[in-house]
Amino acid sequence: MNYKNGKDVLPPRMLKELQNYIQGELLYIPKPERSRALWGELSGTRKSMAKRNEEIYRLYHSGHTVSDLAERFFLSDESIRKIICKMRTSLREAAAVTE
Repeated sequence: MNYKNGKDVLPPRMLKELQNYIQGELLYIPKPERSRALWGELSGTRKSMAKRNEEIYRLYHSGHTVSDLAERFFLSDESIRKIICKMRTSLREAAAVTE
């Protein structure tokens, strides 16, 4: 995170108004909500996890057990069950929308 001096980046009137509320302290100004990326979007983690979850669901339906998948993907049995349930729900919702 880069820090900038308010007098270098703010119009004088705005700087004077802000000084009425805060002086000599650090102030964080967040990005607008519409410009914030969702978790994992910038790093690609979100896509790789979605791809992994699709693979888990596909393997489960081709006959692999929950325990086999947990060992293969280094996850708990419970995590595998949650992924399968979530994928099943997502697919049903997608099918309902297309009908």
